[in-house]
Amino acid sequence: MKYEKKSIDKYKETSIKTASPIKIIVMLYDEAIAQLEYAMQLLDNKTKQLDKVNNAIGKTQDIITELLVSLNMQEGGEIAHNLFRLYMFFNKLLTQANLQKENSSELQSVHRMLSELRESWHSIQDKVSPSSHSQSEGNINIIG
Repeated sequence: MKYEKKSIDKYKETSIKTASPIKIIVMLYDEAIAQLEYAMQLLDNKTKQLDKVNNAIGKTQDIITELLVSLNMQEGGEIAHNLFRLYMFFNKLLTQANLQKENSSELQSVHRMLSELRESWHSIQDKVSPSSHSQSEGNINIIG
């Protein structure tokens, strides 16, 4: 069992290290969406484990913050500024939802918008050839 976990962890690490910046963005969206789905499921099931809801929402906020700081505001122009405002809005909604922990409606709206953004990034990823990606060591720094 330990060997399998180490192998999976190594595979994930290699996948991230060799991924293009756009692929990393898609992976971040995927994980944010997964964390939101987990939090929504817990809330919809009227869980008493509010610490797990808090952790899932916190992880989502950490991912959104990572997306936010990866924006290249100089080269990204209006798109980067709009994404910045959107990510800030997401964090505001997530903070409210985390404080209230009453239902998943605020989480559902963030989930819907993140899913739409993820699909947009995924379609960009499909259209960009691997050779046109500029790999920068340990830095996502995307334009949009």
